[in-house]
Order: sequence, then C-alpha cells, then structure tokens
Amino acid sequence: MTQNASTPVVERIDAKHRYAIRVDGATAGFTVYRDRDGQRVFYHTEIDDSFAGQGLASVLVTEALNDVRRSGMRIVPVCPYVAKYLKKHDEFADITDPVTPEILQWLRGEQP
Repeated sequence: MTQNASTPVVERIDAKHRYAIRVDGATAGFTVYRDRDGQRVFYHTEIDDSFAGQGLASVLVTEALNDVRRSGMRIVPVCPYVAKYLKKHDEFADITDPVTPEILQWLRGEQP
C-alpha cells in the first residue's frame, strides 16, 4: 500500500503569536496565543475546512503544548479546543493554569 499523505509540520511563528500546521507546504490551521507573566494564553484554534477530519488540530495542539513545556512556561486554555484537549491529556496538568476573570479581561484588552 502506498501512502501519499505528507507528514504535517508544526512551527511557532512568534511575530504572529501563533503555531501553524502545514501539510505539503499549505497552511492547514493555526492556534493563536498571547504571553503573560510566564503563561502562554491560547485563545483560538482553527483548521481550514479543506483539512477537516484528519486529526490535525490534535497534532497542532500537542506540538504547541510540548513547545510550551520546553520553554518553561505555563498553559492557560481560553480556547475551547485547547481546554477540551487538556481534559483528555492529563500529562499537561502540571503546567496548566485556570482561566480567570483577570486573564479574560487582560486578553480582551490585548486583542485589536
């Protein structure tokens, strides 16, 4: 059996405060964040409809959270997808902080 699917590649794009996932060079999706006091606050994740159903959101978030761990930061899951992912993956519980009203207020003030 020949496999034609390419391996997805996840990269952090600091200038855009996001992690992007690419398949065959095309951007399939992204998760965006803001950094605050040693925390990486994830607030939106999106996969293009043409790439839906391939498990790419899970690959993207896994790689992003592993990067947060390597950087020594903590995770704040404002994004519903990231929050749902973390409920199923307790290996990140030790670096996850709760979403607080203060974080939500700060985040609203940071977004354009």
